[in-house]
Amino acid sequence: MPVKPTRKRLKFLFFIIIRAFSSTKLDHQTLTMHTPILLLSLAVSIAIVSAFSPPDHYLIDCGTTSSTVVDLDHRRFTGDGSSPTLSETKSLASKSSNPDPNLSPVYHTARVFTKPSDYKFKIKEKGSILVRIHFFKFDFENIGSTCHDQFHVSANGYVLLHNFSAPKGNPRIKDFLIPVDNDELVIRFIPVDKTSFAFVNAIEVISAPEDLIANVYVISNQNIRHAFETVYRVSVGGVKVTPFNDSLWRNWVPDDEFLKLDDASMKSYTKLHFDGRINYRLGGASREVGPDNMYNSARLLSSSKDSIPKQNMTWVFPVNKGFSYLVRLHFCDIASISIGMIYFNVYINGNLVYENLDLSSLTNYMLASPFYADFVVDPEKFSDVIRVDIGPSKLSMAHAVDGILNGMEIWKMNNAMGSLDGEVCVGQLESKSQSGGQMSRLLSLTAAVCLLAIAFLVMRRKTGAKDSVGWSRVPVNVSEIDLKSSYSKSAGANV
Repeated sequence: MPVKPTRKRLKFLFFIIIRAFSSTKLDHQTLTMHTPILLLSLAVSIAIVSAFSPPDHYLIDCGTTSSTVVDLDHRRFTGDGSSPTLSETKSLASKSSNPDPNLSPVYHTARVFTKPSDYKFKIKEKGSILVRIHFFKFDFENIGSTCHDQFHVSANGYVLLHNFSAPKGNPRIKDFLIPVDNDELVIRFIPVDKTSFAFVNAIEVISAPEDLIANVYVISNQNIRHAFETVYRVSVGGVKVTPFNDSLWRNWVPDDEFLKLDDASMKSYTKLHFDGRINYRLGGASREVGPDNMYNSARLLSSSKDSIPKQNMTWVFPVNKGFSYLVRLHFCDIASISIGMIYFNVYINGNLVYENLDLSSLTNYMLASPFYADFVVDPEKFSDVIRVDIGPSKLSMAHAVDGILNGMEIWKMNNAMGSLDGEVCVGQLESKSQSGGQMSRLLSLTAAVCLLAIAFLVMRRKTGAKDSVGWSRVPVNVSEIDLKSSYSKSAGANV
């Protein structure tokens, strides 16, 4: 659980520091000399108290018995051969015969499964768990030439991957957020059939900060706890942010490939890098929500001479149909020299979701202070893309910045069948690995469950189509507070 620097803790720290100085007799001059040291000590203490320390933190290097393997980001992974997380199963430990020295050592080995197999992680604190699964395909030894990698992955009743096959050439990281309501997380690898196998190179299981994503989102009048898969994580106007520069060890990619450009927009879009300090606030976005290296860059929509731009900044993201998506937009006013200078509109798939957005009023009138907003996008209202637009508003001013965006994240949300990859439930994955009468009985039960899930999904879509109002708001945190306070009441878009 992240430790937050509450007023009581800070008061206690300040008291300790004062006692340390008052334990010796100091004259006025000496005390004046040491005042900066006292303030620095208090600042350091606050930083230490507010640091995120996950109660559950597993870094597993698969296919090795080495006790510790240090990756390129200086993190220490434990070999699954010397870890109790790997359940006893028929598996092979494989090591690359020609490892790439430019890749992390965790991609030099792999665990290969020919039968359904589990990794089991004891969870100290229930809640949302970050799960990252690493795949890098090399030539696995002792695997028949007719075998191929095609498999499913599930976790605590959620389908994470269905008929997955890893591309060859580059590592692939699948990033999930899984709700865990008991004291164990079970990640299961299931080969598709007898001629296929499953494999994995590394697994990360880390407790998520409480403020990362709300536990419950309201969609079509249904309170549902969701699993999420990260589809896009983008640093707007900046360079790639590596795990070493992120307190949750995430990758943020540049936005260039998603930006829609033409001759007119190229003149109005401006990249900005900020060398100052990002002002994180208690109750606002934390470093775990977004790192400094994402918030200190942005793209701006700027006025040309005396005229306000007539076009928007536009980003387009391809997505899979049939799922809802959580879209998070990150804002931080690193461009203004005074508060109240930026007003702009925000659109998702052509729907106006924020009008005359004033970052100053949302950040307690503090510059370079991060704010984020969440929008839930309904699959019934778009085809196969999510489009984000930032544009000038009626309150925009000439000779000023008329739009800003620092970062974007898009998460896929599981459907009514508990799947993040296709309309399939966990029972269907498991039934394929059974045989004989047991399989027949399980198939009958699975079919009934899945038919009910499909019926619910169809009915929810029909009622959603009737009741949809374009977009609605959902909370970032458990308690909804007015938009103009230090917390944001995030927005949900059913578009």
